[in-house]
Amino acid sequence: MPKTGGNKPVEARGHADATGTWVSKLHVPTGSSRPGEKPDFRALNLVSDDAMFRPAPDCETREAEPLAHGLVRVLDDEGTAGGPWLPELSDEHLLQGLRHMVHVRAYDERMFRMQRQGQLSFYIKSTGEEAVAVAQGMALDSGDMLFPAYRQQGLLFVRGRDVVDMMCHCISNARDNCKGRQMPVFYTWKDGNFFSISGNLATQFSQAVGWAMASAYKGEEHIAATWVGDGSTAEADVHNAMLFAATYRAPVILNIVNNQWAISTPQSFAAGGTTFAARALGYNIPGIRVDGNDFLAVHAVTDWAARRARRGFGPTVIELVTYRVAGHSTSDNPDAYRAHNESEAWPLGDPVARLKQHLIGRDLWSEPQQQALETELKEAISRDWKQALSYGSLEDGPHWPVATMFDDVFQHLPAHLLRQRQQLEEKE
Repeated sequence: MPKTGGNKPVEARGHADATGTWVSKLHVPTGSSRPGEKPDFRALNLVSDDAMFRPAPDCETREAEPLAHGLVRVLDDEGTAGGPWLPELSDEHLLQGLRHMVHVRAYDERMFRMQRQGQLSFYIKSTGEEAVAVAQGMALDSGDMLFPAYRQQGLLFVRGRDVVDMMCHCISNARDNCKGRQMPVFYTWKDGNFFSISGNLATQFSQAVGWAMASAYKGEEHIAATWVGDGSTAEADVHNAMLFAATYRAPVILNIVNNQWAISTPQSFAAGGTTFAARALGYNIPGIRVDGNDFLAVHAVTDWAARRARRGFGPTVIELVTYRVAGHSTSDNPDAYRAHNESEAWPLGDPVARLKQHLIGRDLWSEPQQQALETELKEAISRDWKQALSYGSLEDGPHWPVATMFDDVFQHLPAHLLRQRQQLEEKE
């Protein structure tokens, strides 16, 4: 189990004044650290036996209630797998999962460096969270619709998206499938059932539930899966989505990625003193809290929720407890609001290292193979970047023609836009 203790001492909720009258006290949540402080993750309550059982996917919400407060794990701190959530995955499946995660990390590192060199305007890394997207993507079917958040680029790797196309989107060149209309990393891919990322992140929940309801109405077998961060759970869209999902038993997986920080705000401000998975219980939806850095556990819980949705038993809320190692984005300096070394104190470790350790322990992998894989994928990413630049750079283009701004918006262009397009063509 994680090397972390139990609760912090409960802070007094008020005090008695000079007359003996009890006076309330405003509670201000605290985070795992602030600059200069020692990181402390004890308040997360990561040690629990509540998740040491696995109910049937068609269970009643009350039967699964302890899972919302515990922490589902399969891999222990030494990389040994066990317990009721141990999935039956082939060796090839696990090795492919490791490859995808290493590939994502190599991609992130390259794109981050290119942003720092001014070759793209903005980037968001998923360092430390790779198992969330990769394990969940591998547990879903290709026909399932994905409504991602910022750090789910691993879903695209799992579904075989061309890395060059991803890079071209980030630099908005002539091969950008969004035609320069979306921010870097706000990918979309229709053929891969990957819905465009939304800057107003909580809307993904509502859109995913709507899509899932439509799929069920049409009698399809596909489900939807969506992701938001811990901070986004404070938005009304999330609660509206859970109400509709519960009411109509929408076949959807509602993922909350608790990576401890909503930009500079600690997760404790949105948690309300409980777990994010527990939010589901009030809507009569099973909530499961899982170790988000444990590839096997994430895969198992996602598969469970997918089976439940496909059989018509409705939605599941999954809280993935993980850690955002890098800044929120390339516009962010995390040292300004948390301890400089906080990631080193994170008790659930690194998802890539943990799966690697597990495979080595089973004699399926080795350190030399790991080093060779990392080198291979870094070189592949370097080649992909050079190819992406052959279609145009951020600064020099070529870019999509300005006139394309009128395309793909209206089925029949309104008269005022027809006039504007004609004026633009006359100027050109």
